[in-house]
Amino acid sequence: MNSARYAELFLSESREHLSAVNDALLELEPGRPPDDAVRSLFRAVHSMKGMAGAMGYSAVTELAHEMESLLDGLRSGDCVVVDGTTEVLFAAADCLEDAVAAAMEGADGSVDCSAVIGRLRSLSMGSVPDSDQSAEPGVPCTNQGADDAWFVEVAQAPDTPLRGVRAMLVVRKLESIGDVLEVSPTLAELQAERYDDRFAVRLLARPHVDAAAIAQAARSAGDVASVEVWMPGERPERAAGPSPQEDVLVLSSMSAATASEESGEGGQPVEFRPQANRATRSVRVDVRHLDSLLDVVGELILARGRLRESLGTALTHDARSALDHLSRLVGDLQTEVLSARLVPVWQVFDRFPRLVRDSARSLGKEIDFAVEGKEIELDRSLLDEIGDPVVHLLRNAIDHGIETAAERLAVGKPRRGRLTLSAIRDRDAVLLRVADDGRGLDRPRVVRRARELGLLDEHSQPDDEDLVKLVTRAGFSTAERVTDMSGRGVGVDAVEERLRKLGGSVEMRTSAGKGMTVTLRLPLTLAIVRALIARVGDEVYALPASHVVATAEFTAARSRTLRGEAVLLLGQDVLPALDLRTLVGMPAGDGAERELVVLEAGDRRLGLVVDELLGEQEAVVKRFDLVRGALPCFSGATVLGNGMPALIVDVGRLLT
Repeated sequence: MNSARYAELFLSESREHLSAVNDALLELEPGRPPDDAVRSLFRAVHSMKGMAGAMGYSAVTELAHEMESLLDGLRSGDCVVVDGTTEVLFAAADCLEDAVAAAMEGADGSVDCSAVIGRLRSLSMGSVPDSDQSAEPGVPCTNQGADDAWFVEVAQAPDTPLRGVRAMLVVRKLESIGDVLEVSPTLAELQAERYDDRFAVRLLARPHVDAAAIAQAARSAGDVASVEVWMPGERPERAAGPSPQEDVLVLSSMSAATASEESGEGGQPVEFRPQANRATRSVRVDVRHLDSLLDVVGELILARGRLRESLGTALTHDARSALDHLSRLVGDLQTEVLSARLVPVWQVFDRFPRLVRDSARSLGKEIDFAVEGKEIELDRSLLDEIGDPVVHLLRNAIDHGIETAAERLAVGKPRRGRLTLSAIRDRDAVLLRVADDGRGLDRPRVVRRARELGLLDEHSQPDDEDLVKLVTRAGFSTAERVTDMSGRGVGVDAVEERLRKLGGSVEMRTSAGKGMTVTLRLPLTLAIVRALIARVGDEVYALPASHVVATAEFTAARSRTLRGEAVLLLGQDVLPALDLRTLVGMPAGDGAERELVVLEAGDRRLGLVVDELLGEQEAVVKRFDLVRGALPCFSGATVLGNGMPALIVDVGRLLT
């Protein structure tokens, strides 16, 4: 088998299996029901072992085999989960991830997992983990030598047509009555018909399945000359049998690989499953192809706008109908491409339970972590960007927010803290929210640190909004010492900066002694946005419609000065005021009628005065790097329907 052809597929599926391993391990804490978790663990590790064996990654295969041996004992009841078991398995999962990364870089075996393998073997043989020397000897595993698997040897009829396909059918039939643990030769070799009409299967059959049922299932695939079945523990001497290095490339993976051999030139494949029917077929597509397709759709939208602008009203009825039909088709294509780029947030969220667990343990805290809204979907490009900001927020909540068990009990709180990460769809945006029930912002500590840094004078008494502004300043930290998680002044300010670049915003709410909630507002996509087009002088600018709350006519009666700052009166609201002319360095206007746009990001609002509003249109966002000396209040550019370029205003930056 040409391993290079399947390297990207192996990496993609390994990530999914490793995520499943970490999720299941979080449920294996002593005292929790482990049955479903153990089965999930076994399936994920067994699949990785099979894929690695087929790819020739011996180090990954060996480690996965040792994990599988222990998990097989846990699944059969020969082993039980004790204190220390999960720590060993977590260490093995980490080493497995490192081994996969090394194998993908062509350095299979460069990661030393010998210590972890030794600990796994000790557990499998009934030894007590190092971290639990107080436990009774022999508790982890009581009968590791038992083998509950049946051994099945199948001989195909001579001259069987498509014998590789028939062999695969036999394996599938056996899977219907149990778990296929191993196959020899490998499924890759069976598919390639590199065997001599005989193959063997190690089967963990379901209860009440006997030898006759196993033989009948194998024969039902057709073109089977004979089936020999040995009961558990009666594996024949003459049969070579499957070895740990010869395992199955999981059926779904091999099917995906043979059915869809994409470019193979790098990039990250994305799997698409139609939402209406989860049972329908899926295909993996290199995400770069979707990026290119989205660029083409963006150019189509620009061309559509320019066509409408240039033709104006000089159209026959038939031509107008054709143009309307073309416009609808372009709109449908845009919707489908954007939908294809949407992926559920669980692809990022699934690594956070492990992070919270490890961080809480390192600080000696007890925390219950909940994830909500994992099915909410985001554009792939956005999803890749939000991981680090969410990590910052979770670590801040664990380190600074949630108290130790003793501190919580002393103030009448439950000993275990509560931390929640949720995703919520809000119109044309997605809200990611990190909430904890900890101490909230420590006002005296923040004020004291701000005064030390010269950010506040001795008599200032900041309100909650001022406190939030202080902690979001670059380099601001209240940590008294640097730890692995905090103290370097990199955190909330980095989150806010990243969100602004993504066209989003950050909102923080805190209550002393009750906790803090941080909300990240993100657009559904970075590529195409609805925008309100505003003119000042001879220049036009685009204001993202997702940040526009209201528009109104601007009059001098609305303008006021409060504490030396310009403000606007709008109904009962008093808003900070900004003139777009002043912002871009234009001279004051001639006093003609002007218009007001109320912009909002998070819990902050601003009144922006412009010369004229030209209407709404879809803006295809073109990202760019600002040149030195340029105003930092623009996040990108677009081309309008009349061919004119327009800068897209960074509303989050205006409101800071």
